[in-house]
Formats: sequence, structure tokens, C-alpha cells
Amino acid sequence: MAMTSSVIQTPIARKISTNAVIRTILANGPISRADIAKLTGLSKQTISEVVRDLEDDGWLKPVGQTDGRPGRNAIIYEINARAGLAVSIDLGGTKIAAAICDLLGNVVAETKVATDPRGGMHLVNQFSDLLVELALAAGTTADKLRLAVLGTPGVLDPVTGHINVAPNIPGIDAINLQQVFSDRMGITVIVENDVNLAAQGERWQGHGVETGNFAFVALGTGVGMGIIANGTLLRGARGAAGEIAYLPIGGDAFDPGGFTLGTFESAVGSVAMLRRYTGFGGRDASTVADLFAAFDAGDTSAVAAIEETARLVAVAIAAIGATLDPELVITGGSIGSRPELVDAIRRFLPRCTPYPPRIEISRFGNRAALMGGVGIAVQRMHDDLFGVKLRDV
Repeated sequence: MAMTSSVIQTPIARKISTNAVIRTILANGPISRADIAKLTGLSKQTISEVVRDLEDDGWLKPVGQTDGRPGRNAIIYEINARAGLAVSIDLGGTKIAAAICDLLGNVVAETKVATDPRGGMHLVNQFSDLLVELALAAGTTADKLRLAVLGTPGVLDPVTGHINVAPNIPGIDAINLQQVFSDRMGITVIVENDVNLAAQGERWQGHGVETGNFAFVALGTGVGMGIIANGTLLRGARGAAGEIAYLPIGGDAFDPGGFTLGTFESAVGSVAMLRRYTGFGGRDASTVADLFAAFDAGDTSAVAAIEETARLVAVAIAAIGATLDPELVITGGSIGSRPELVDAIRRFLPRCTPYPPRIEISRFGNRAALMGGVGIAVQRMHDDLFGVKLRDV
């Protein structure tokens, strides 16, 4: 009986080979089979078989040929990014932002709508309609989405699936939002605190790429913090690590009214800033955008309101620094993205702490949580489909 030189790989060996090929293409971009073989150490025969299977299944696609080399031109392959699509949703008290991304993290469709003020199940209906419309804009259908990552204020109770400590969104604590939304759309739904998502977004592609110890502080309608400690998201015993809205700063820590919104949030959130502006004699500012416009115009009441807000935030960051010793604090949100406020915070910090951390404004602006959701979605798709984690690449 004639012997054959082909090597029959076991299922485990083939999975390892496939993992190596996918990881190499993700790390290097468009590449030939010969170059994959050089980088992985796998045989040319194994590479050919793996690439053929991945191409047949739609995960790889040819994008051209090598040129300028001796010998025959070789086909170049890249990941077929559209073979996997997911959605990231950032649920806020007034706005819902959503984006569909592909396997490489490219955003292929994005939208923003007003949050249904009725909350509860009305939000599930809104999410469902949003996914249908967004999928259409992306040239696909909602049933082709592989998963959804939902960022919300508050803390997810892993037992009940209810989201607690989210006073700006009514009824969200009365339903298992993750389960109901998943059942409605027929896809896996990952629910995460929105500020934790923002921190993970910075870790993925923002200012946090180069450091494993930083805090993301969101300032807007509400306030919150996501913590990356030694390269890992810090959740705490009940998943509430980073709920800085309840820091005893800016008001009477023993006032039970602070148990709802939080003492610190009540002092520096958008409502508090407008109230402070009016108290200092300001007029004609119905939104925070109006307040910053007045600041830019030299309105002394606006200057005073922003300076006082910055002073309180600086005290909070000093407390964060003393507790966590982060290398970096990244600010974001509708207020935290404003350089007028952040510049003032930088001025106050050395006056209230001997070791002020570096402060940077998020590269994503108001899209930090949305992009964090994209990063989580891409990581989950890579892991589920190929067994490859982003940090492996």
C-alpha cells in the first residue's frame, strides 16, 4: 500500500493551526500564505489547508497578489471583516447611541436617538427598532448580528439581571434587561456599566493603551468612574467599584437625599452646574452647552461656575489618586470632554494633592462608552469564532 506524505491533523491540532493563522493575519494585515508559514512555523501544506477552509467558510478573502519578488506572484489574503457583525449600544438618560461594527472593529453604521423617557420595556422596544434601522443602514439585517453589547448607567445585579443605581432611567431596575433584550432579538447580549465600557475602550484604542493603571472619569448628566488596575477592570465586591457619584464631596454626606443621586454627582453634574451658574448671577443658560458658550464669551458667572466645579472635581481626583494611585486619569462625557473644565482641573490638582496624576481628555469624546462596546464586541467575536483574544494579537 502506497504511503502518502500528507499529514492528517487532529481536530485540536487543526484548531491550534487555525488560531495561529488568524492571529498572524490580524497582527500583520494582508499577507501571503508563504509569509504566514514563515511567521508561524507551520508547514506550507497546513497553511494551504487552513487558508482554503477559512476562505471557503467566508472568514478570509483574497485581496491581490504580491509583486516585486523573484518567482511567481502569490495571492494575498486578509480577514473578511464583514463576515462578523455586532452592535454596541450606549444607553444614557437622554440619548441612546448605537453602532454596528465588523470583525476588525470598523464602525459601518452609527446613530443617536433620544431615550424613551418611559424607560422599562419601552427601552427594549426602542433597542429592537434601532437595531433594525441600523442594520438596514449597514446593508444587512438585524438577524445577521452576532451579539450586542449594551452599556448602561448603574450596576448590573448578576442574580436578577436588574440594573440598580440608575435613577435617571425609570423602570430599568424592574426588568431583566439583558434576558428580555436577548430573547427579543435572538442574540447574545452583554450588559456592562457604561463607564466601565469607556475605560475598556480607552484600554483598547485610547490613552490607556500604554498603561495598565488608569481611571476613566465620566462627567455629564451623571458622574462615574471605570478603573483599570494592573491591566484588569476592577469591579469590586458588588460590581460597584467606581461609583464616585457617592463620594462625600461637595455637600453634606449625611443628607439622605444624596443616597439617590449621590453627594458628588449632585454637586458637579450638569444640573448642579446650571444651578451654580444661576446662583452666581448668570442668565440665559438652559443647557450646559449654553453655559460653556457663556464661559467662552467671558461671562464672569459662567467662569465662576466652571471654576467651582473644577475645584470639586480636583478634590475627587485627589481622593482617587490617594486610593488607587493611577498613572493617568482620563476624563470624558459631555462635560468631562470640555477642555475649559479640564484645564481648570489641572490647575487645581497640585493645590490639593502632592502627587497629581496626569489628566487627559478621552480621544473618543462622548463616544467613549460606545467604542468600548465595539472593543468588547470585537474581542468576543474573535474569541468565539477563532479562539483569539485581542490581547493575544
